[in-house]
Amino acid sequence: MNQNHYHFILEPLVDDGIQKFMHKLSTGYTNYFNEKYKRNGSLFQGKYKAVHINSDEYLLHLSVYVNLNYKVHRSLNKKWMENLPISSFDEYIGKTEKIFCVKDIVLEQFSNSKEYRNFCESVLLDILERKKNEKELKNMLLE
Repeated sequence: MNQNHYHFILEPLVDDGIQKFMHKLSTGYTNYFNEKYKRNGSLFQGKYKAVHINSDEYLLHLSVYVNLNYKVHRSLNKKWMENLPISSFDEYIGKTEKIFCVKDIVLEQFSNSKEYRNFCESVLLDILERKKNEKELKNMLLE
């Protein structure tokens, strides 16, 4: 989770279920935020973005990106993050007993949580390298 966006991996259980969930979530949070801070208006810019997960491989890589997104965007304010659950990664690796996520579809593809953790660390390095290369390419194109 970041200060300005969040990520979910969702499976629709009913037609238009994800759209309805996202609408309720964003409307509910906006109402809460506006009431708490005595303001009005929208908080989110534009419609949410969604992608279809069409393979187990994509699901596994996406689970890393979602669970370790705060490491991809390292510019987060540490004070802001102190008491914030920033991802479900601890739940996936068995470090916490909280049950927020249905993890079976991801974890059943590994022999144990340590294997999943190692996979995540490897994929995270690839994501960070790709991000660095994209930034360098963008800088070269602007010169």
